[in-house]
Amino acid sequence: MNAASGGSSPYHAGIRIPPPAIYAGVFGIGVFLERFFPLIALPSGISQVLSFLCAGISAILGLWSFAWFLRKRTSLLPFKPSTVLVTSGPYRFTRNPMYLSLLFVYMGCAFWFGIFWALVLAPVVIAIVRYYVIAGEERYLEHAFGRDYLEYKKRVRRWI
Repeated sequence: MNAASGGSSPYHAGIRIPPPAIYAGVFGIGVFLERFFPLIALPSGISQVLSFLCAGISAILGLWSFAWFLRKRTSLLPFKPSTVLVTSGPYRFTRNPMYLSLLFVYMGCAFWFGIFWALVLAPVVIAIVRYYVIAGEERYLEHAFGRDYLEYKKRVRRWI
């Protein structure tokens, strides 16, 4: 398959929009909706606790994932080739800990700033990342790592 036919390049996943931009874009839509169609917010104490909890989970998961990619000397960027299949560290529990970390940042910001619409739109951001980013990455990784990746997919869930 090639990128023109909707598949991924044999050299990388063919992702053109950086995944953090997807989270930020959907969050921006939530901010817009909250401005013009505000929803009921949680009490500030609860929102702050949930925000800090999300930030903590995101930091642990994100830094742990990042460290394993650095340790294995492979690219963190989905538009660059992967040199090795990382299945250690957080990748033992989820195939996409970096995207999960970004989701916790997204939710933490929504709680902190009281953007309830962003929480309502969280399934939208998950779906976009799943079908636009992860699907391309999975095709690429199957092509690049074959049976090793297919066996890894059987053992480890996509998100959690």
